[in-house]
Amino acid sequence: MNKNDQRPLFDSLGKKIQEFWKKLADNLRNAGLGEGPRRDTEVNPRAGDEAGDQDMRRRRVNLWLYLLLIVVTVYFWQGYQEVRQDEIPYSEFLKYVQEQQVEDVVVTDQVITGYLKPAAAGEERRHFITVPLWNQDLAETLEQKGVEYTVRYTDNWLSNFIFNWLLPIGILFALWTWMARRMTGGRGLLSFGRSRVRIHAESAVKVSFQDVAGAEEAKQELKETIEFLRNPARIQRLGGRMPKGVLLVGAPGTGKTLLARAVAGEAGVPFFNISGSEFIEMFVGVGAARVRDLFEQARQKAPCMIFIDELDAIGRARGGPVVMGGHDEREQTLNQLLTEMDGFDPSIGVVVMAATNRPEILDRALLRAGRFDRQIVVDKPGLDDRVAILQLHTRNIKLGADVNLRVVAQRTPGLVGADLANICNEAAIIAVRENQEAVGMNHFEAAIDRIIAGPEKKSRTLNEQEKRRVAYHESGHALVAEIVPTGEPVHKVSIIPRGAAALGFTLQLPIEEKFLSTEDELRDQIAILLGGRSAEELVFGNISSGTHNDLEKASEIARVMVCQLGMSKKLGPLTYGKRQQLAYLNIEGTEERNFSEETARLIDSEVRELVEEGQRRAREILTERRATLDEIARILQEREVVSGEEIKEVIHRMEPRPA
Repeated sequence: MNKNDQRPLFDSLGKKIQEFWKKLADNLRNAGLGEGPRRDTEVNPRAGDEAGDQDMRRRRVNLWLYLLLIVVTVYFWQGYQEVRQDEIPYSEFLKYVQEQQVEDVVVTDQVITGYLKPAAAGEERRHFITVPLWNQDLAETLEQKGVEYTVRYTDNWLSNFIFNWLLPIGILFALWTWMARRMTGGRGLLSFGRSRVRIHAESAVKVSFQDVAGAEEAKQELKETIEFLRNPARIQRLGGRMPKGVLLVGAPGTGKTLLARAVAGEAGVPFFNISGSEFIEMFVGVGAARVRDLFEQARQKAPCMIFIDELDAIGRARGGPVVMGGHDEREQTLNQLLTEMDGFDPSIGVVVMAATNRPEILDRALLRAGRFDRQIVVDKPGLDDRVAILQLHTRNIKLGADVNLRVVAQRTPGLVGADLANICNEAAIIAVRENQEAVGMNHFEAAIDRIIAGPEKKSRTLNEQEKRRVAYHESGHALVAEIVPTGEPVHKVSIIPRGAAALGFTLQLPIEEKFLSTEDELRDQIAILLGGRSAEELVFGNISSGTHNDLEKASEIARVMVCQLGMSKKLGPLTYGKRQQLAYLNIEGTEERNFSEETARLIDSEVRELVEEGQRRAREILTERRATLDEIARILQEREVVSGEEIKEVIHRMEPRPA
């Protein structure tokens, strides 16, 4: 198909393009490409101005589409203009020249254009265009043979520019832009140095101290921060100043972030929230630039509060050998943070709060006076705090009449607020799964077992021999725990497989919260741990691999007693082995040996003696009460789950009485 045959197609395409240009002009005027969506830093970017962001993305897409359409339109319009001229074969042009029908021509190095004489009076001149064949020998040969030939000119500057230059550069630019957006979280190519802080307006923070159960001591200390943010002039009137930085320290899940949000909500000030890891980028210097941008935004919104979660991501202690290229980017970020905390005036009302669960690895410069000079410990909740947390998380849950949250709190010693919230949610899910109208105490029991011991593995079926061995193993734990003087009461014994490797478990319920352990309690704990191993050895004459975890825990307790607590008569009240932390290697618990080989042999001897004593005590208890052990194991094999009350009843019924 030559260009003459394509003329109708290009004519219709040209008309459609002309019609579309009118619509395009209207769309460009209505789109308002020059007006981006208004960015208000007081809007909560976490929730986001979603309508504005979507509008901005839509306008940018439309702009690229319009530019692409313009390029395509120009390309086709040029072709349309070319086919409007009447192209004739070069051989036909030579024929017209010989017949003297050519009126005038314009000869260039690429094409020949001109007009033919009108065929009759009154007709218009016919315009023509042809591409010459400059090879005269070939042209004469074709002419002699009577071959009609046409020469095509393919050197189109626009197509060369588009396909050889514009298109490859556009693809590379689009690929680089996409990679930059992926690395910057969709913020654009030039936003590496911008802080990724999430800014919550004072009206957007709805959390208050009423939403934080427990942690009364921490809340009391934070009230001073709230008072300063509400009324900075009150403390300045007496010449005092508010601490620049407040560091929340506690185990994961204790509510450090929630407390920070509650402080911002109570004070009614903008809340800047960012994680420590979001400062670090693959490009050197980006972290420091983001720190500068964060504090600059905070100064503009003062009084306000900056909260840096997981401060240890950028606040690790400096120094140590260079590992894998060093930590220049992290150290530059830390240095900039130290500089900013020194540079801003506390009277402007900017309070910096941070949270970490690893305060021991923080750089000392962060913890000195004038920076994070106030440290608030958010400890694991006690019994009363756990009750309050459970009440908070069950406000929207329909509870059954048999639910006693205090019993649930007693069953969950050592768990933090996040664990308790998970237990409440799991209990509700289990109740829904059973199509119950309310969440009962049995659902909370099942949820606690799932959180502590793992989900039930119903597909893991034990054969009769393994089931019998596991039953005696758990019965040995339970019986020794009830007999030793300081053992905590048994709450439940189960031989249902749970989690990754647990074939059964014995759950003890503490009578009261304890923060110290005596030497007698630790010795009894070793005996309880070795009760399962002793029961297997007593009944079957051998032991199984299921005793591995118990033996590991017992050995660890014995070593702590000897090396750290000074509970060895031969070694005396001394500590052996210095534990240190290599922050730059992220290795915890590395022990530095500071004793001789002779002392090491004596430590091993004392640890072995404590473990063997615990096993000997457990075996004596089980041997003396063999009938009780058999009865508990029999009931456990039949029912798979036995409560602590039933075990106490069996022990009381079969307890050997003095003659």
